[in-house]
Amino acid sequence: MTRTFDVLVIGSGIAGLSFALKVAQQGHTVAILTKKTRAESNTNYAQGGIAVVTSKTDDFASHVSDTLTAGDGLCNEKVVLEIVRDGPACVKELVSIGLKFSRTDSGAYDLGREGGHSKRRILHVKDMTGKAIEEALLHAVSQEPRIALFEHFFAIDVITADKLAARKTPSASNRVVGLYALDVRDSRVVTFHAPVVMLSTGGAGQVYLYTTNPDIATGDGIAMAYRAGVEIRNMEFIQFHPTALYSLTGERFLISEAVRGEGAILRNAAGEAFMRGYHELADLAPRDIVARAIDTEMKKSGAPHVWLDITHRNEAFLKERFPQIYQTCRKLGINIAKDMIPVVPAAHYTCGGVATNLSAETKLAGLYACGEVACTGLHGANRLASNSLLEAVVMAHRGAASVGKFIKTGKSVSEIKIPHWDDLGGGDVDERVVVAHNWDELRRTMWDYVSIMRTTKRLERAHTRIANLAKEIHDYYWNFSVDPRLLELRNLIEIAELVVTCALQRKESRGLHAIVDYPKKLRVARDSRVCKTPAIR
Repeated sequence: MTRTFDVLVIGSGIAGLSFALKVAQQGHTVAILTKKTRAESNTNYAQGGIAVVTSKTDDFASHVSDTLTAGDGLCNEKVVLEIVRDGPACVKELVSIGLKFSRTDSGAYDLGREGGHSKRRILHVKDMTGKAIEEALLHAVSQEPRIALFEHFFAIDVITADKLAARKTPSASNRVVGLYALDVRDSRVVTFHAPVVMLSTGGAGQVYLYTTNPDIATGDGIAMAYRAGVEIRNMEFIQFHPTALYSLTGERFLISEAVRGEGAILRNAAGEAFMRGYHELADLAPRDIVARAIDTEMKKSGAPHVWLDITHRNEAFLKERFPQIYQTCRKLGINIAKDMIPVVPAAHYTCGGVATNLSAETKLAGLYACGEVACTGLHGANRLASNSLLEAVVMAHRGAASVGKFIKTGKSVSEIKIPHWDDLGGGDVDERVVVAHNWDELRRTMWDYVSIMRTTKRLERAHTRIANLAKEIHDYYWNFSVDPRLLELRNLIEIAELVVTCALQRKESRGLHAIVDYPKKLRVARDSRVCKTPAIR
């Protein structure tokens, strides 16, 4: 079966939905593909908010400065300036479709503050900002007749002109012509024909054993772009959120950084406030510093977690400001107004990704990327808190403008014939145990060897183990029918290889990449880059 659209959007978070809405309003037909339900995305789990200049006590220069400081010398200053500058107008558009940010009794925005920010500038909807944004955008999308939303459709690979022509080397005429996607409910692969594909698939937290990310965060868009020959950048910078709720079951519910913004204090096993010894901003230091400090304190004491203490705040205030966090902790027997919260770091945000310019364009004609899947240069070596939703909404706007021009001036791909998917058959169902075993081994390898503190020896060990897993899954992929678990593992193995390869390139400690062998920063900050010639097969 073949379906034809002007634009394909992979993912249904803030980036994909914002982009789809704008492109459809230009008059183009849009298909949104999401591998789960429309409401399941990284955006839906974002608690903090959107960092944006909205008050007279704040300014663009301050927000830019805070972003550059957090990025530890690796941000693209032009990108930072333009995204920060475009933020207020894009946020107004969200308000215009029904998003209602929290306000004070006087009617002004209730601005939060998070680590690394010198001012209160976080627009939020209590501690459920992402969910509120998702609902507002989904409602707007449902009213747009040019948008078709395909739930339980798993994008497998981008189809390019070079691949169809079986070219062994990249050509100047290479471009996107569509993609293959697995219809999960019907267990069949569908061909989508389109001149434009927007990757907005979120991050890759599931490559680690412990993560705050939902199950869907398996790096699908990054892996697809890499296989298509697009440059991937700065994948060593995986942000570990300092304060995930500790539990014996391994679940890692996020305790928003906004809790520390409202005065929470980190304490070690002895009950001592320790962050002042690591950074002048103490508990409001940038995330990379806080995560390493917690990791150090846990190793010193042998404790499985540290404590987050906000018991000095009024219970009524905590219920109102953090209803989701308050209720989740209460279900586990923790009253955050009276009890300290046990917290540990967990993989949270992918700062690197698919290399794009300020129009969300990649070097492959017709392929765009937006949101956490992309690397624009905004985050550098460490993302400033709540800059992610800002980047997503701004880059969706810029990407839509670029796509409008591309479709008007680009050549049609309607005459290009795309062959149907060649399914090689089922194979022995008993072999499915390979997927489960390799999934677990990969995530444990990444957690043990490529975590908060790294060494060259550990990275090399990880590289060897991942290479073996990659060979097994590559052979498996080409000899058995595809299913979501196999496709996700295939993508996660690509992500793991990219993280380790980029980490081995960086002979310094910078931002989120801390390596014992190279404790100092180099004088000149450079991006790590990985790109490969796409396989014909």
